[in-house]
Amino acid sequence: MGEEKSDWEKCVEFHGHVCPGLAMGYRAAKIGLQELAARRALDEELVAIVENDACPVDAVMVITGCTLGKGNLLFRDFGKHAFTFMSRKSGVGVRIYVKAGARKAQPASLRSGPSMVQQILDLPQEEFCTIQNIEESIPKPARIFNSVTCAFCGEAVSEARARLKDGKLACIPCAGQYTRGL
Repeated sequence: MGEEKSDWEKCVEFHGHVCPGLAMGYRAAKIGLQELAARRALDEELVAIVENDACPVDAVMVITGCTLGKGNLLFRDFGKHAFTFMSRKSGVGVRIYVKAGARKAQPASLRSGPSMVQQILDLPQEEFCTIQNIEESIPKPARIFNSVTCAFCGEAVSEARARLKDGKLACIPCAGQYTRGL
C-alpha cells in the first residue's frame, strides 16, 4: 500500500501538469476553506464561484469538492483570478482575489517554471491575495429539469435551456443563440 497523496499531488494528478495557475487555484481554495472553517464538500454544502475558465479552476474543484455536475461550481466569465467560496451551512462567504504581484513577481522567463509555482505556494497570504467577506445570498442548490426534444435536431435539451424558434422548441444552437466558437 502506498502513501495517500497530498492535496497538491491530487490537484496535479487531476490537472495533468504543474503550472502557476494550478498553484493559484490551490492556494485560493485552501485559503477559502480556512476562512470558512470548512472541509471539502461531499455534496452541495459548499459553493464555489470562479471568475475564469483556466487552470486554477481544476484545483478549486479538487480542493473544495465543488463541481459543475453538482451545480455548486458556478462560472462567471469575468477573466479575473478571483474565487468566491460560500458555506450553505453557516451562510458565510469569502472572495479571494489573487493579487497581480503574486502572478508577476518573477521575470517573464521564469513565470511558467517550477520556481514560479513554488513562489506562489510559499508566498505569504497577505502578498498572495485579498480576502473580502461576502454579503450576497448563497445560490440555491441545483435544480433538476425535465428534458424536451429539439424540433430541429432531435436531441434532448433541458427545458430550462430550450428556446422558441418559429413556434417550436429548439436547443440553443438550433435557435441560433450560440455565439461562442466550439
